[in-house]
Amino acid sequence: MADLWVSLPNGMQDLALFFALLAPALVTGLLTLRGFAPWGLLRGMLRRHFWVSITFIVLIATSVAIGTGLIAQERGLRRGTAQAADKFDLIVAAPGSEITAMLAAVYLQPSDIPLLDGETYQRIAEQEHVSLAAPIAFGDSWNASPVVGTTPQFVAHLSGTLAEGEVFTTVDEAVAGANVPLAIGDTFTPSHGHGDATDDGAHAGYHYIITGRMEPTGSPWDRAILVPVEGVWLIHGMPNGHDDGWSGDPGPPFDPAYFPGTPAILVRAEQLWANYALQSAFTTSETMAFFPGAVLARLHSLLGDVRDVMSMLAAITQVVVAAGVLTGLVILMRLLARRLALLRALGAPRRFVFALVWSFAATLLGTGTAIGLALGMAAATVISRIVSERTDILIRAQLGWPELHLVAAFFSITVLLALVPALLALRRAPVADLRST
Repeated sequence: MADLWVSLPNGMQDLALFFALLAPALVTGLLTLRGFAPWGLLRGMLRRHFWVSITFIVLIATSVAIGTGLIAQERGLRRGTAQAADKFDLIVAAPGSEITAMLAAVYLQPSDIPLLDGETYQRIAEQEHVSLAAPIAFGDSWNASPVVGTTPQFVAHLSGTLAEGEVFTTVDEAVAGANVPLAIGDTFTPSHGHGDATDDGAHAGYHYIITGRMEPTGSPWDRAILVPVEGVWLIHGMPNGHDDGWSGDPGPPFDPAYFPGTPAILVRAEQLWANYALQSAFTTSETMAFFPGAVLARLHSLLGDVRDVMSMLAAITQVVVAAGVLTGLVILMRLLARRLALLRALGAPRRFVFALVWSFAATLLGTGTAIGLALGMAAATVISRIVSERTDILIRAQLGWPELHLVAAFFSITVLLALVPALLALRRAPVADLRST
């Protein structure tokens, strides 16, 4: 049996688990309602106690929305951050914090990172299996867009074919990210620094012209402006990275003697195994080589611990809400005791009364669960859009099997617990209830 389960595709396993979690509720419903159709009386009870029913449904929906929204949001955040780092195979930077270097080089968060010299860059670029060694030089900005110095090869790697225009071919040209509010042909003057530390007049008189726009990447690079790294060096009064015989074309080869330095280098190898060899070779006392994906995995592990805590809190909330709803139903059945006793006095079987009470509870639980699932996904979608706008990381919260499994388990458990008020309603003496006023 275990071998059969393992041989099933993931989708089939998830579907089977969903129905297994939902099965207790379905079996309970079939056994309870077998031979009865209490729908007319059920509609009457719902209409008569409309606002009470709405209150119960809102409570249930809120608890389900919290749990499903949390899981969907966390999964969307995990997928979005991983997609944003997908193009960054290996990063080489000066020794320090891998997280800080990753946030700066991959997610363009302002950071003060030591520079790697020209000899280091040359050693990396001349490695046998290296297909791309692109300097990533940051520190300037335009409005809220970081201005990043790099090479034409990096632009091609990050965007593929451009959405429009061409890659820069001179030191005063630039390529805009997909979300940068500049059109082809526009010019701009970069500011030194970011945010509150920006110096708008530091580069007065120096202009870049937009020659192209990248395809959307779903990452902070969509709001970045990419310029030749030579331009970044020149605007800061440094050598241009080439000797006196330079043709003026941006990009490698660079001359180590004229290479001012770069905070980070993106390295891409021809073979996957070569990336690991390069990571080992350049993890030294002078350089730090790391895989952004591995750093993200550690961060996601920490995020997963937080998710587990939040999921536990959400589950506790659902249990408390379910207990409150069921307690309220027990009290409501006491208020309906005289009508239920009248049904039994008119000849209604005990099982019919049991089925009616259980159906009332199951209807509230099922409606609240369905609405809660929809609310949770809607809330996660709205939050994802807000987070995407603030971080420039494309985050999509989508309905997945974890949410469906959570909802199925919650519904089955609460439907089984709904048998309690139905049993308590049968234990009351009809004669005593009919005599009561």
